Amino acid sequence: MTTPLLEIRGLSVSYRTRGSTVAAVRDVDLDVWPGQVTAVVGESGSGKSTTAHAITRLLPDNGGIDAGTVRFGRHDLATLSEPELRTVRGARIGLVPQDPTVSLNPVKRIGEQVAEVLRIHGLATRRSAAAEAIAVLDRAGLPDAAVRARQYPHELSGGMRQRALIAVAIAARPELIIADEPTSALDVTVQRVVLDHLQRLAEESGTAVLLVTHDLGVAADRAQRLVVMARGRVVEAGPTRDVLADPQDAYTRHLLASAPSMTGGRRPSVPTPTPTTDTAPLLEARNLVKEFRLPRTAGGPRTLRAVDDVSFTLRRGRTLALVGESGSGKSTTARLVLRLTDATAGQVLFDGADVTTATGARARELRRRAQLVYQNPYASLDPRFSVGEVITEPLRAFKVGDRRSRLARASELLDRVALPSAVLERRPAELSGGQRQRVAIARALALSPDLVVCDEPVSALDVSVQAQVLELLAELQAGTGVAYLFVSHDLAVVRQIAHQVAVMRAGRVVETGPPEDLFTRPRHAYTRELLAAIPGGRVPYPAETITNRRAGVS
Repeated sequence: MTTPLLEIRGLSVSYRTRGSTVAAVRDVDLDVWPGQVTAVVGESGSGKSTTAHAITRLLPDNGGIDAGTVRFGRHDLATLSEPELRTVRGARIGLVPQDPTVSLNPVKRIGEQVAEVLRIHGLATRRSAAAEAIAVLDRAGLPDAAVRARQYPHELSGGMRQRALIAVAIAARPELIIADEPTSALDVTVQRVVLDHLQRLAEESGTAVLLVTHDLGVAADRAQRLVVMARGRVVEAGPTRDVLADPQDAYTRHLLASAPSMTGGRRPSVPTPTPTTDTAPLLEARNLVKEFRLPRTAGGPRTLRAVDDVSFTLRRGRTLALVGESGSGKSTTARLVLRLTDATAGQVLFDGADVTTATGARARELRRRAQLVYQNPYASLDPRFSVGEVITEPLRAFKVGDRRSRLARASELLDRVALPSAVLERRPAELSGGQRQRVAIARALALSPDLVVCDEPVSALDVSVQAQVLELLAELQAGTGVAYLFVSHDLAVVRQIAHQVAVMRAGRVVETGPPEDLFTRPRHAYTRELLAAIPGGRVPYPAETITNRRAGVS
């Protein structure tokens, strides 16, 4: 085929805010070819997600296309009526959104939501849709698809919810899949499965894939063509091999130098956290167990042991990372130590006190001294609040300071997480995914806690902002002695931030040790599997090229 399936010319998109109009995308040209993966990369706020959503006209109410054409086959999607768009969306173009919690209906079972797509587009009858939905979920890589089909979104891990969204997108076998950060919530092994599937769709059935990602390693591994965006414009585009081997734009070179998964080493801009001399544990988990009841299926298990006999200690000024696949129990373990869910068995000790069943004043004191940065910032930020109100809410709840000092503290925290003070007046919906996550981190730090549980805190951030946030976390730890329980599927990030790593699988800790030992001499086969799945391994030139470029060596 000599013509692109999707051809964008001169696309410009803007958002209306209070008293002004913000140009988010300016004069973008972009082609997506059948049977190929085209990746769009750039920092948070670069316009890459806006471009993806403009294609199917799924922009928020305050956004609109100002100019340009979006040609898909014989259609200009920029000018189609809403009824005409409905015949294209879902059936011919599938969208995998960035945020599964917001995109999935919380009151419908997963299977029903996939079956709905099949029925709407006439691909299944009401009687056959349920069985076919299970088959689609299995194709999307969801384990125990029959069980998961009967569960609600809140009963699944973040990675499982993302795979459910992918199932919705591929159900009708579309010609084009727009994947907006489809693997940002996934661990590296599941990420590989999902990307393998998208790649197979492109290669075997001629499906075109537009992959929006901040992970340059993923783009390098998977895309035939690479488009780099900055400040709403395309600054560089071409075959992936050519762009990565000989980047022409300074911004592309900056992204390459900031990508930990492609350079393989500790980023020198992130200081190594220095532990305090206090050897008494701040947090201690003893033989924690958590079981969940499962929906009834013929001959299936009645309960799921999500956490199985997990023990660890964490001292002040140190970082313990929990890593593992989606559903390995790492996020559930984090919720147990914060008392956001009750343990089936075991103990949680905080600063020497047993808080396993703490209530009232003791539980409130724990809430003040231990904070959480959620994996999903959009779901954790009140959409009615301004950013200033979001960050100062913990201060108000614990009656810290007056209104002026709270706003000053909020402005200071925004500066530390690389956001301008003007963001104080905006609401979460007016920010990009990465900007929302930085606001969530600022809120968690507002009370200067002793412990911060970070549940995938940088998974939504581009590599350069990720570096700033990791540097911020390390500086705060060195200066205040705060401890971090760091939950992540990104092993390159873990290698930079952690003093100790615990690898979890099926609810159990299978290996622990300093990151240097785990990354160079992994003992468990599962740890070796995780390391082998880190993206960036298919880079079409030696990693030394990037390292030398970062050091200024040509």
